[in-house]
Order: sequence, then C-alpha cells, then structure tokens
Amino acid sequence: MVDPALVVVDKSPGMTSHDVVARVRRLAGTRKVGHAGTLDPMATGVLVLGVDRATRLLGHLMLTEKAYDATIRLGASTTTDDAEGEVVATHATDGVREDDVRAELARFVGDIDQVPTAVSAIKVDGQRAYARVRAGEQVELKARPVTIHELVVHEVALPDVRISVRCSSGTYIRAIARDLGAALGVGGHLTALRRTAVGSFDLSRARTLDELGESFDVVPIAEAARASFPVVELTEEQAADVRFGRALALMLPGEGPHAVFDPEGGFLALYEQRGEQAKAVAVFV
Repeated sequence: MVDPALVVVDKSPGMTSHDVVARVRRLAGTRKVGHAGTLDPMATGVLVLGVDRATRLLGHLMLTEKAYDATIRLGASTTTDDAEGEVVATHATDGVREDDVRAELARFVGDIDQVPTAVSAIKVDGQRAYARVRAGEQVELKARPVTIHELVVHEVALPDVRISVRCSSGTYIRAIARDLGAALGVGGHLTALRRTAVGSFDLSRARTLDELGESFDVVPIAEAARASFPVVELTEEQAADVRFGRALALMLPGEGPHAVFDPEGGFLALYEQRGEQAKAVAVFV
C-alpha cells in the first residue's frame, strides 16, 4: 500500500468518477480512496484523488479554483444541458452573430448568480437532483453565487463555440452553455468538457489510468499541502501542541486553511484562524 498521497488522474471519456476511484483502489492496494469534485462521464481531464489519510485534504481541495476547456453547441437544448441528454428544442442559428456570442459570454465574467443544471448532485429534500430528474420529476434549483474569474473565447464557428473558463468551485459549465443559448434565443448545450486544473494541479501533473498502471505516480501529502495551501512553519513546541490537536496562540497570515509543518518539514495539519487562536480543521499525524 502506498503512503498517504494525492493521485492526479487525467480521466478518459465514458468513465464515472466512481470508476476511476475503483481502479485507483486496486492500484494503491487500499479501499481508502476518495475524489475531490466529480467529473461527468462525458468529461475528461483532471480528477484529484486522495489515498489513505490524504482523503482528509479532499474536502478542502474541492473549494479551490478550477479551470476547463469546453465546446458549446448553439441551436439545441437538451434535458441534461449536455450531449448526453435528449434534445428538447432546436432553433436555427443563422441570425446569431459572432459579436453577439462574445458579448453575451462576457456578461458571465465576475460574481454571478447561477442556477445549477437540474442533472446535478445537489440534494433536493434529501435526494440528488439527477435522481429526481431520471425519475421523471421536474426539478427547480435555486440560483447560487459563483465566480467566473476568466472566460476566453477561442473560436466561434457556429453552431459551435470553444471557450476556456477559470472559475470558483461549484460553477457548472453546462449551465453556462444553457444560459448562453437562452440569452441568444436559440438554446445551447455542452458537447465537450475537459477540466484542465483543480487548484494547483493541472494536466502537466495528471496521468491516465493506463500510465498509472505502469508507474503509480503520486503526489506525497506534504508536497500536496505545500502546493495547495498557505504554509506556516512551526517551532517544535508548537508542533507538539498540534500533535495533540491543541489550539495555537498564533495569528495566521490570511483566511482559510493553512498547512502547518514541523521544523523538519513534516506536514502536520490544516489550521484556520478562529478569533485570537488558530485551531485545527484536519490533523494528519
């Protein structure tokens, strides 16, 4: 069994995130494997998994920024807002101008309220929205605040539009396709999606499952923590307190989780500022 670590997978199309977890469990020789942020079967690209104690990092990694390459097809709306759903309406795109497409996409940049796609993992009265949709229910989800940090339009070759998006966690790229189509009055859905980064982990660090089968390349937990969170180096006395889960009389330099390390460079825990003290949110020793 490998030591606690992250595994950065370049997911192939057609696989569920659970399929990837099952394969990595076999490669790692442990059932304690989880993933940070689901990718739809149609989607490819970066899927970050945790092995053993590194699974405790995943909930915090899920909150980090993500990046995607996507292709939107205008002129057709589907039940799932992507190519896997049934087409429910079609419209000609002859009257759509490239300038209109670019102008509407520019409106998405910044802090926006986005209605998630109905076929999502969001729970409605205790049941996943996608399960309710598959059961034939009409699901109405409330808009949620998300941030689109950057949206680059690479090509408008109607009916297709190729874009790259850098966004906050919780953003649905399928919803951007749906909303763009609605704004232009012709409908739209996603035909291709590739996640290019989760936080600091991008495609350059990712490996396909076949590659991992030949060489099980992992990111040691200490390296993953340094790459993903602000770092605080502790004295030995402070490190001893952390090992017992005690609060630290310390003002952390910023908001959110900080990775704390002992004097020898060993990763100990994630701490957050709580009033006048720093307190543990996850301990790894």
